[in-house]
This record gives sequence, C-alpha cells and structure tokens, in this order.
Amino acid sequence: MATKIVLGWREWVALPDLGIGRLRAKIDSGARSSALHVDAQWHFHEGGAPWVGFRLSPGHGAGVIEGAAPVFDVREVTDSGGHCTRRVFVRTTLSLAGLDREIEINLSDRRGMLFPMLLGRTALARQFTVDPARSFLHGRLPTGAARVHALKTYR
Repeated sequence: MATKIVLGWREWVALPDLGIGRLRAKIDSGARSSALHVDAQWHFHEGGAPWVGFRLSPGHGAGVIEGAAPVFDVREVTDSGGHCTRRVFVRTTLSLAGLDREIEINLSDRRGMLFPMLLGRTALARQFTVDPARSFLHGRLPTGAARVHALKTYR
C-alpha cells in the first residue's frame, strides 16, 4: 500500500482549470462531496451540452474570478444542518500538496463560512489522510500560479 499524504484540517489548494490559483480549503472527511463557494452562477449551452458559468471572490487579493465548466451532474446535497438542496457538480483538477487530481465539486453559496472551499472525502480517497491537529502543512501557493488557465480555455 502506498504512503498517503498527510494534510492538516485546512490547506491551500488550486483549481487551475477554473482559473483559481490559490484558495483556502477546509478539509472535511465528514463531508462526502466537495463544495466551492460562488457568488453567482448561470447556465448556458455550449456545443449542445449544458455548462455553468460562475463568479466568485476567493479573497487574499485574488479579486473577482469568472469561470465556466461543463455540467457533470445535478443532484441533491444535504448540508450539515440537514437542509437538502439541488446543486450543480463540475469535474476539475485539484492541485494540493504537489499532486494534481481530477475531482468533483458542487457550486454553492458558502458566504457565511470561513472557507470558500470544503474538500470532502471523495476528493481525499486513496491519496490523503488528515491530521486534525495540524494546519497548512503544504504551504501557501504562489499568487497567480503559472498553471492557471483563463476562461478562454473552455471556449
């Protein structure tokens, strides 16, 4: 069995395919799916396929980011308070601890939360383990990471 990468309960992540070079994420093995805060989202079709556009302000001097991605799925998600909502899921690359992997994330309103992203256990499976007593074990990603792609990547 391969050695798993240890994460703290919070880490810096990047979602380069969505144009997000640096974002604080709460690592939550109790949550099944991962969630990304968006301030607004809209739906459209590209090449006959459903897409979602979104806007978010990740903080830490990143300004406002607009992006778009093909819709992977739409399904019900129950939050920690027991409220069930229908959410759009996209597949994208997660960059964390020197590893890039494709994950599913849902787009939601996390405005009242301390972290704009929640990284759930399906994104952690088989690669990571969590030490809840530690934080930011893999450092702060550089602003505007070179791997970040602009919205035009999708068009």
